[in-house]
Amino acid sequence: MRLALFQPDIPQNTGALIRLSACFEVPLDIVEPCGFLWSEPKLKRAGMDYLDSADVTRHPSWEAFAAARTGARWVLLTTKAETMYTDFAFRPDDILLLGRESAGVPDFVHAAAGARLRIPMKNGMRSLNVAMAGAIVLAEALRQTKGLA
Repeated sequence: MRLALFQPDIPQNTGALIRLSACFEVPLDIVEPCGFLWSEPKLKRAGMDYLDSADVTRHPSWEAFAAARTGARWVLLTTKAETMYTDFAFRPDDILLLGRESAGVPDFVHAAAGARLRIPMKNGMRSLNVAMAGAIVLAEALRQTKGLA
């Protein structure tokens, strides 16, 4: 199981996902460009001392990320999906893909995903924070695949 963050905009969310990655021992891929400098103090504040414990791979582009894929299924979290994450059978080698906070992911990423999932929310609500969404779905994926300690 891996997490992947597509062109993140907000350093605090990226820091929170790095911390999540470290705590659950799940590698995190960052697909650049980021909307902030990697040295941003807000990234370090949110990630705290977990930054050095996480397995983070930065990819300079979508193409570089796609080339590094080892045949694992990309599972995109999106408000545009029909399937709820609770109705999905995760596999241990899935890559949970999270979009930009400001715009999600472009159509070509939607097309590349092997599955698209949503988290049910109250009508009229736009979306959850990307780090919260990642944590919710990652916990379920690890539960299903016996990846939680």
